[in-house]
Amino acid sequence: MSASPGSGDRPPKLLIEGVSKTFRTGSGHLTALTDINVVIRESVSVSCLVGPSGSGKSTLLAIIAGLETPDAGRVLVDGQPVEGPGRERMVMFQEPALFPWLNVIDNVLFGLKLKPGLTGRQRREVAEYYLEMVGLGRFHRANIHELSGGMKQRVALARSLAPNPAILLMDEPFAALDAMTREQIYADVQPIWQKQRKTVVFVTHNTREAVCLGDRVLLMSSSPGRIHEEFSIALERPRDINSIEVARHSLAIKAALKKHNQDQRETP
Repeated sequence: MSASPGSGDRPPKLLIEGVSKTFRTGSGHLTALTDINVVIRESVSVSCLVGPSGSGKSTLLAIIAGLETPDAGRVLVDGQPVEGPGRERMVMFQEPALFPWLNVIDNVLFGLKLKPGLTGRQRREVAEYYLEMVGLGRFHRANIHELSGGMKQRVALARSLAPNPAILLMDEPFAALDAMTREQIYADVQPIWQKQRKTVVFVTHNTREAVCLGDRVLLMSSSPGRIHEEFSIALERPRDINSIEVARHSLAIKAALKKHNQDQRETP
């Protein structure tokens, strides 16, 4: 999939040009990504990367984060090349990765070390603001082991939002949660993202999750590591993952993936 930049002098929020990545393995080489091209211009948008295991979703996210270096191509954020990790790109993983020896607010304050120029009082005010935003205002002093899985991910979300990154990168952050908790978080994060005017790149295996949260869905395939098709999701927010509209879009994405897999098997 290739998306061409729009008009205007302002650079895209995120520009991925010709990105390819190959890893060495014990038996040779594994191509993870091949000529990936993506343009994200909107300051408020959620782009979901969907595809089977081995399609390169997490590798692409790691390259955007600056945790991996592409073999070819480049990534730019607001016109500036990504050459390593930076505070303008925060990553949220499937596991919350919280520090168990710190309480809730101190975990969020730790993330604010990435934002210079704030006094100690200002950092605390920012941490308290984002904990309130994710619904944990009464749990500032709680220990991490006292929290449920959903609450831990809310702390991780507050920690990721607090430094006010330009782009929030999320690698299947809700996959380990139970269905009821996921549905509540889906309802909660949509207004948060809109209010904070965030650009989000979200990796998931779940097509319904992608449709519920995403403004567009980029369908990746392991043939090898390409963006096979793009879907625009023009549904009003907030969205209910159990709605007929979300199900309809999800089925269309699954059908496209199934057809692509069949075409790959039939290709000599």
